[in-house]
Amino acid sequence: MTATAVYATPRRQTNRIRAILRKAWHLRLGVVGGLIIFAMLLVAFGVQWITPHDPYEQNIMQRLLPPCWMEGGVSSHILGTDHVGRDLLSRILYGTRISLVVGLSAVVLQIVIGVFLGLLAGYYGGKVDSIISFMVNVMMGFPFILLAISLIAVLGPSLQNIVIALGCTGWPVFTRVTRVETIKLKEREFVLAAVSQAFSTLRILIRHILPNLLPSILVLGTVEVARAIIRESLLSFLGLGIQPPTPSWGMMLAEGRDYMLMEWWLAAFPGLAIFLSALGINLLGDALRDVTDPHTRKD
Repeated sequence: MTATAVYATPRRQTNRIRAILRKAWHLRLGVVGGLIIFAMLLVAFGVQWITPHDPYEQNIMQRLLPPCWMEGGVSSHILGTDHVGRDLLSRILYGTRISLVVGLSAVVLQIVIGVFLGLLAGYYGGKVDSIISFMVNVMMGFPFILLAISLIAVLGPSLQNIVIALGCTGWPVFTRVTRVETIKLKEREFVLAAVSQAFSTLRILIRHILPNLLPSILVLGTVEVARAIIRESLLSFLGLGIQPPTPSWGMMLAEGRDYMLMEWWLAAFPGLAIFLSALGINLLGDALRDVTDPHTRKD
């Protein structure tokens, strides 16, 4: 074995590592977003071990304590306490789990409904496409907040019903994207070859068309998770979402509204949590788009 052959593999590995580092630097904002989401997942799964206090425990003697770095703050309550003496940091950390569960569950429901209808509309066309497109236009033209309020008024405010309301109001965007991509893909050679071999429609949709839609669905789904988190916070702020005493960022914003001018931390820190989560998810979604879209991909 020659010296060239001996050193070829380490050199190739070094070049591969450099290429990965260059791509990571190019997508550095996406890496930041990924780190934010990773931190949120760690908090969501390990929240019962990292919270300094019980998020439901009330202590009227320590109500409205400021953050520990301000005058009057105590080190045992880093971000202060709310109007009934509950530790604000513990409630924000527990709210991370609620937001992720609602965001991910709602988007999964949106994907199931939206992709199914988009595949049917794009593949069959004709009357099927007209009916589904009409449904999409009606849903897109109807104000989200009115439809969500109507659904929650019928079903009742709860975690499960919030997921149903968000899922049933957010699917049209997936239908539109899936429909357009399916219309393009059904004219491709590999789909026409499958049709010529008399494969069933279900097999063509699932094995030949759907796998080619996954990158677009993944990118869109990432962005929609951030939107679902914000919408859940909005509904909770209005009193139509997660009900007290369950920790929810939107509910904490509503509880801090009456104290906003004096005890600013009651609304500022939950609002910051919503902002960081939406920012991290959007940064990650932009990076995934750059990676999967050949028109925006850079070497």
